[in-house]
Amino acid sequence: MAVVLALASAVVYGASDFLGGLATRRTSVFGVVAMSQLVGLGALLALLPWLGGPVSGADLAWGAASGLAGAAGLVVFFRTLAGGVMSVVAPVTAVTAAAVPVLVGLLGGETIGTSAAVGIALALLAVVLVSAESGLSALRAARPAALAPALLAGSMFGLFFVLLDRTSSEAGLTPLVTARLASVGLVVAIALASRQSLRVTRAALPLVAVSGVGDMTANALFLLATQADGQLAITGVLASLYPVSTVVLAQVVLRERLVGAQVTGLLAAAAAVVLITLPA
Repeated sequence: MAVVLALASAVVYGASDFLGGLATRRTSVFGVVAMSQLVGLGALLALLPWLGGPVSGADLAWGAASGLAGAAGLVVFFRTLAGGVMSVVAPVTAVTAAAVPVLVGLLGGETIGTSAAVGIALALLAVVLVSAESGLSALRAARPAALAPALLAGSMFGLFFVLLDRTSSEAGLTPLVTARLASVGLVVAIALASRQSLRVTRAALPLVAVSGVGDMTANALFLLATQADGQLAITGVLASLYPVSTVVLAQVVLRERLVGAQVTGLLAAAAAVVLITLPA
């Protein structure tokens, strides 16, 4: 069940990112992030009577910390994209986000079988390939100065998964409330401090709303995956396959052409999922 929930979270994360990306073409990036997270918070509050649970102060603290990490990653990611090359920033950020929960899980004593280990390695490779919109040549030409912020953003995204995994299984989705409040607060504070617009145009509002609900749904699916006794090394890397659904949607909806590296990455992702789900 944990594997299914983690894979579902990856699919929904990717779809949400796709819709959010479309929205940023029509309005302020910070407005998209802040508004989508507020909409997601509203959806979460509506579900809490059924999917919430008793929480401790530690659960709320872990939730808030995960929200701050995720929001910080978003801010660094967008700033890095603004000043760097997307074909370098995106794959480096994605593979780092996938690697962090794997490393933390293994260092924390989790043990995995041989097929799962090969699957995880293949999944990390798949994330790089799928995110390489301009092929691998751009990565080879990357400068260290462009890699550092991308690594930081990816680490923050990975830390979001790690911190959310620390909440108790009895808490249900309740820790996501403090996660979302913290992330919205940080994004709005940074936008105001840097005088970035938080305005969302009417044309972009439907995309922003659906993206916000989708992002919260993905968060909930991942949290439920961890609470279903899923190993962080596995649930984290599966949830980090979200670029796959983003790329597939871009190809289907926008008719974007896939480069050879991306096609190879899609095949590698499929093989990785099969290996990870094989019995130990």
